[in-house]
Amino acid sequence: MEFGAFLQSIIYLISSSLLYPAMLVLLAGFVVLILSAGSFLAVWAERSRHESPTPAEWSQIFNGRRTFERFKAAVLKELQDILDLPESTSKDIENLWLKTKRKAYKEIDHLRLLVRVGPSTGLICTLIPMSTGLAALSQGDMSRLSTDMVVAFTTTIVGLTIGVAAFVLHSIRARWVEADLDVLRLIIEGRVEARLEDLP
Repeated sequence: MEFGAFLQSIIYLISSSLLYPAMLVLLAGFVVLILSAGSFLAVWAERSRHESPTPAEWSQIFNGRRTFERFKAAVLKELQDILDLPESTSKDIENLWLKTKRKAYKEIDHLRLLVRVGPSTGLICTLIPMSTGLAALSQGDMSRLSTDMVVAFTTTIVGLTIGVAAFVLHSIRARWVEADLDVLRLIIEGRVEARLEDLP
């Protein structure tokens, strides 16, 4: 056997063996997308129930007499604990801000991953059956060709659906995260100013 033919057979074997793992990844991505859509609806319903605070309510939030429902109580409690410590510094508050920011974006990282993985995996699941289908066509096996073409096109549709839907969900969730972080920054600055005013 020639070396070139040997390499071709090895590459063909590797690519063929990747079909079912890629289909499993595609199926897992679709399941994650469904769960993410449910989580998106839950967050949307929660945000729709909580209206933005009025100017009078903002002063209460800045003074720590009222919480902001859009944030977990643990974040604001940790902020208040830092402000209650006499030896706390601006570095402690900055560390809390950065930690909360990383955690907020980490919650939507899987959507950003699906935007890339969905179409790419769908393309893998498209090209592999097409190659085997063309090989079957050269042998006159039309039934194998039609089966491979169905697999190729359906996986393409699923992959593109995952990518488009994940892009939409990620764009909206990222806008929500940015808005919430802006509000949190205002709360932090307001409580720091309120603490400075209380100092003798």
